[in-house]
Amino acid sequence: MSRDEGKGGVEAPESESTLGMEPVADTLRRLREAFSAGRTQAAGFRASQLEGLSSFLQDNRQLLQDALAQDLHKSAFMSDISELILIQNEVDLALQNLRSWMKDEPVATSLLTKLSSAFIRKEPFGLVLIISPWNYPMNLTLMPLVGALAAGNCVVLKPSEVSKSSEKVLAEVLPRYLDQSCFAMVLGGPEETGRLLENKFDYILFTGSPRVGKIVMAAAAKHLTPVTLELGGKNPCYVDDDCDPQTVANRVVCFRYFNSGQTCVAPDYVLCSPEMQERLLPALQGAIARFFGNDPRGSPDLGRIINEKQFQRLQGLLGCGRVAIGGQNDERERYIAPTVLVDVQETEPVMQEEIFGPILPIVNVRGPDEAIDFINRREKPLALYVFSNSSQVVNQMLERTSSGSFVGNEGFTYFTLPSLPLGGIGHSGMGRYHGKFSFDTFSHHRACLLSHPGLEKLNEIRYPPYTDWNKKLITWALSSQSCTLL
Repeated sequence: MSRDEGKGGVEAPESESTLGMEPVADTLRRLREAFSAGRTQAAGFRASQLEGLSSFLQDNRQLLQDALAQDLHKSAFMSDISELILIQNEVDLALQNLRSWMKDEPVATSLLTKLSSAFIRKEPFGLVLIISPWNYPMNLTLMPLVGALAAGNCVVLKPSEVSKSSEKVLAEVLPRYLDQSCFAMVLGGPEETGRLLENKFDYILFTGSPRVGKIVMAAAAKHLTPVTLELGGKNPCYVDDDCDPQTVANRVVCFRYFNSGQTCVAPDYVLCSPEMQERLLPALQGAIARFFGNDPRGSPDLGRIINEKQFQRLQGLLGCGRVAIGGQNDERERYIAPTVLVDVQETEPVMQEEIFGPILPIVNVRGPDEAIDFINRREKPLALYVFSNSSQVVNQMLERTSSGSFVGNEGFTYFTLPSLPLGGIGHSGMGRYHGKFSFDTFSHHRACLLSHPGLEKLNEIRYPPYTDWNKKLITWALSSQSCTLL
């Protein structure tokens, strides 16, 4: 979450608070008062906020596309398929299902509670903080916002200051579409974010690096605030000898270099045998040429590195191993060609940090067993990819590894499915969201049991002194499950 100069885009507003220059403490107090008054509880109010977010997307599509083009060199099409359409789908799903999601959920009872009503009530946490990253500045800001609003929370949104044009649009335009008594935007860099985290929130969702995730979690721990951390990591991609190299190359190239590699769920490195590497390299070269042309610099489908700092970091990684494909770069444009590295050592920097750029190292292993060992001695990744014609190999990788998500013979298209959760495990994060998972994440699941105020004679069996007879009866009643009370 560092504030970097970058090139292109417009200047981000310099403020430690909301656009109206209201102090953060006053903003949080105002939002808490609105929540305490029950303003966000009703389904109608929640729906109106979601409809406002939908209108924001529809009314400002060109403005949002222009901001993403300035920040990341995204074409209008790429902006639509990776950000705007997915957010709209999330809003539509929430609006269609909001009332059913909000309903109390009946649960099974035992004979001991047969005449009681047991259910789970989904209640908003209260004041929620969402801190988002720069690589998908609309998607990863507004997707969790959908869940927080649907669940009935008041929300403080902290977009990334690095994607300056996107931050400016979100800060200046989005608040016009949402109820200002229940929503606020806070701007600034690491210093402002640090001061913001000193305050008590009821829930925090952070998307970013594991390093900053630890800072967020430490700040949340001071208030015992629950968190969802959507972090990164090095996502392995195992390519088995038993598969078509061109099919693999097509899919790996598409998803590795999407958004110029600046995607947390992208394949980060390839594991394969030396024999498969020999077959795979020309296939990768061919796929890159077909997808982006002989000079990828001119392709409208290849983005740019977000800023100078990230460009310099990635340029340093080009010195690892040996460049087999690509490697061309231009600091003035923040351009790095789709690149493949071979002869890479596990101890080199490119294998020690998340790449987050258009660079793909290949590491040699001797089959799936060695690949599994390689993966399992590292931190658990956010995503794990396997390519093989053998279902046995795919299932072996699935059963013997652990990751936030697992994909066989495909890229990160699962990210587009609201029916699947997005979330990491261990070093790659905790918690999950997307679709109903977002609603559940931002809802407190309150256990409720309502009993009859009378019928005391039936309850006498539960009271001491305990005889052998009522001990046996209570034990039997506790062990017996009945149907859910609808």
